[in-house]
Amino acid sequence: MTPNGLSMDVSTPAKRKILISGASIAGPALAYWLHRSGFAVTVVEKAGALRAGGYPIDIRGTAIEVVRRMGILPQLRDAHIDSLRCTFLNADGSTLASLSPSAVAGSVEGQDLEVRRGDLATALYAIVRDDVEFVFDDSIDTLDQSEQAVDVTFHSGQQRTFDLVIGADGMHSRTRESLFGPEEQFHRYLGYCFAIFTMPNTFGLSRELMLWNTPGKAAALYAVGDNDELHAFLNFHQPEPPFDALRNPDAQRDLIATVFAGAGWEVPGMVDAMRDADDLFFDTAGQIRMPHWSSGRVALVGDAAYAPSFLTGQGSSLALVGAYMLANALATNRDHPDHRDHTAAFTAYERDVREFVAMNQALVDKGAATLFPTTARALEQRNTMLRDLDTMPSATARPAHSALALPGFAPVP
Repeated sequence: MTPNGLSMDVSTPAKRKILISGASIAGPALAYWLHRSGFAVTVVEKAGALRAGGYPIDIRGTAIEVVRRMGILPQLRDAHIDSLRCTFLNADGSTLASLSPSAVAGSVEGQDLEVRRGDLATALYAIVRDDVEFVFDDSIDTLDQSEQAVDVTFHSGQQRTFDLVIGADGMHSRTRESLFGPEEQFHRYLGYCFAIFTMPNTFGLSRELMLWNTPGKAAALYAVGDNDELHAFLNFHQPEPPFDALRNPDAQRDLIATVFAGAGWEVPGMVDAMRDADDLFFDTAGQIRMPHWSSGRVALVGDAAYAPSFLTGQGSSLALVGAYMLANALATNRDHPDHRDHTAAFTAYERDVREFVAMNQALVDKGAATLFPTTARALEQRNTMLRDLDTMPSATARPAHSALALPGFAPVP
């Protein structure tokens, strides 16, 4: 047994082969634990290389314990952004309130982390790349399941056979679509669209966030360090999801420009920068809610199964925890005489994780979207809350973030 409680016995003559689709957060984390449990793991990623950079993400509660057990917590603490302040602005650009970021986000200072998405992805990849097969610039085209295996045809034309396939390919998962049907069946739209991109830091911002609001619209500039680049964020209320714009970058830019026409503060310059940005990411704020996360020999993990939306700040944490729990279930049931097939493992994974997922997805219903009010009255209520936050004690851990106690990995015979 390792110090993490995970067996290193990999002497089983024929290792079970598992294919993971997606090399962002959930995929490499799952690959790490599966390899440590004695599985032969392949990760396929449609991008040509590991995706560096990206917007800041949070690691909280139970997920902190996951990265500690992986041995990358010190590295992530070094990468912690440690923002100094979050400044809220009125419609005219004047300061409404300047607060500690942890007070706004509900994180616990000294425990929870905020890192660049690329820093987390790089750390995960570094600890698994020498032990797991990565196939970049390819993706799953078709899956053909039988009682014994899954025959996979890749977009490249290559054909291979695996014992199990795991979809870790994000909120708009192609694995989920091929297995369960169109995303619309499982997508819970939360009423917002958002755009993220980078732009020059011509404002002299350093380790801080500035957030401007009017009813139904928000704009933010986030300096994660002292460099010349800012993360820009534009968010707006949209009663119905703009499906026609989701796959059309030009339509996205036009929609954003129309929504924010006439806005104050630095928004006109942000819209201009958005027009020129080569890293624009546009999407709807939504959740994935499914009655089941597996079918036959294929299962889903992370956003593909239970995206909570950026409004909860829990997407990466759920991905890390879900990957650990799925690997634990597969390790526990792998060679048990009564559970030689995968069915018991997938059942245990859903049983043990679903309540934790539900608690985190419910954060939206309990006010996680209050930072982006859609009416003048709601905005004033939000502003009153922000003024009061300045005098409140430091945040304590939210129950939803830490509600799941991680089991140690069972020995593998």
